[in-house]
Amino acid sequence: MHHHHHHGHHPQIDQRKGNKKGLTIAFVITTGIMLLEFFGGLVTNSLALLSDSGHMLSDAGSLGLSLLAMRFATRPPSPYKTFGFYRFEVLAALFNAVTLFVIAGFIIWEAVQRFIEPPRVAGGSMMVIALIGLVANLFSAWSLVSQGDVKGNVNLRSAYLHVIGDALGSIGAIVAGLMMMLFSWYLADPFISVLVALLILKSAWGVLRQTIHILMEGTPVAIDQKEVRKSLRNISGVSDVHDLHIWTITSGLDALSCHLVIEEDRDGQKILREALQKVEEEFHIRHTTIQIETSCLQYSQMIV
Repeated sequence: MHHHHHHGHHPQIDQRKGNKKGLTIAFVITTGIMLLEFFGGLVTNSLALLSDSGHMLSDAGSLGLSLLAMRFATRPPSPYKTFGFYRFEVLAALFNAVTLFVIAGFIIWEAVQRFIEPPRVAGGSMMVIALIGLVANLFSAWSLVSQGDVKGNVNLRSAYLHVIGDALGSIGAIVAGLMMMLFSWYLADPFISVLVALLILKSAWGVLRQTIHILMEGTPVAIDQKEVRKSLRNISGVSDVHDLHIWTITSGLDALSCHLVIEEDRDGQKILREALQKVEEEFHIRHTTIQIETSCLQYSQMIV
C-alpha cells in the first residue's frame, strides 16, 4: 500500500510584501545618499566623500540584488525548476555575506596603512558627513525591521546587515572625528575602523553559515529531527519511520519527506491525515510528502 501526499504552500504573501516594501525604502535612501555624496565630492573636491559614495554604491548594489532576488522568487515553478525560484533569495544572501567579508577586509587593509602613517583628517567635516549617513542608515534599518521579517528571512537579514554595517561605520566616524578634534589623536580613525570591521565580520559569518546550511539541505535550526521522528512514531498504527528528511527551500518555507511503516490492516489514509496534521500543527511544516508502507511491503523490498 503506497500513499503519497503533497502540500504546496507559498510563504505568507503579506510578509513578502512587507519585506519588499522595507527593501525598496532602504534601497531608495541608500541610492539617494550615494548620489548626494558623489556629486558633493565632485563639487567640494573631497576624496572622503567620493570614497564613501563608492562604499554606498556596493551597499545599494546589494540591496538591489536582494530586491531582484525577491522578484525572481515569486516566479511560478517550471518543468526545469519544480520548486520555483525561491532559492534566488538564499543565493542573494550568500553573495551579500561574501561582499560583507570583502568590505571588512578593505577596511582592515586601509586601517593598517593608516596605523603606519596616520594622515591628517578634517574631523569636523567628517562628523557632519557621518551624521547625515547615520540618520539615513538608521531610517533604512527601521524600515527593514518595521516592514519586513529581518529575523526569519535570510535575504532580508543580509541586506539589513549591510545597512547596520554602514550605521556602525558612521558611529565610528563620529567618535573618531570627535577624538581627533578634541585630542588630535589621528590613530582613532583606523582604530575604530578595525572595531567596526570586526563587528561586520561577526554578523557576516552568521549569515554565511546560515545560507550554506540551507544550500546543503540542512535541517532547519528551529526543528529537532528526533522530535519529529518521535511524534510520528507515536501515531497509533505506525511501527517505524525511515528516510526522514527535513530541509529549507527558502526562509519561511520548510519541507519534509519520509516513509511511514504501518501495521497490517490499518487505515493508511487515516494515518496519513493524522501525520500531516501533526507535522503542520507541531512543527509548522506545510510542504510535506509522506509515503505509507506496510511491514509486508518493506520486508519484500529487503528481500529484493
